[in-house]
Amino acid sequence: MIRNENLQYAIIGKFSYGWLDIQELGTLIPKQCELKGECNIGLLSNIHVLIRTSNLEDYVNLLSKPTIYIVHRNWTYPMRTLKWEPLFDPKEETMTSIAWIYFPSIPPNFFGKETMFSLAAAVGKPLQVDLAIRNQTRPSCAKVKVEVDLLGKFPKRINVGIRKQS
Repeated sequence: MIRNENLQYAIIGKFSYGWLDIQELGTLIPKQCELKGECNIGLLSNIHVLIRTSNLEDYVNLLSKPTIYIVHRNWTYPMRTLKWEPLFDPKEETMTSIAWIYFPSIPPNFFGKETMFSLAAAVGKPLQVDLAIRNQTRPSCAKVKVEVDLLGKFPKRINVGIRKQS
């Protein structure tokens, strides 16, 4: 097992229908999920593993897929991904999910990552802007991936005040 302080992003993998040996999972998950950074996988309960990654991109990509299929020797093992929380209880489902939120008709001068994250914070924890925002290739709509509490209240509208200089 890797002991590294850089492994700061934690995800739970839930195997409801059985799973492989933990050492095999330690090899297969990073490869099949195309993780780019370091990864540590450990046993959490009889159906849960804790996946700790070293970079935010791997964390976001893992959480963005509701189910990942780990394939080994002609068998497929479905693994659901959940956000790890300090008070994680294996008997309860998590109420946190990942979602894209859209900002239609937003002025192009708002397309910076910091500005979009500031707007998206009204809904949840901003994680990633879409490729069109990064490349500024779609000025008609902006998208931000956020981590949301499914039991929380969501605004139907976010007003952006723009003042004209006189």
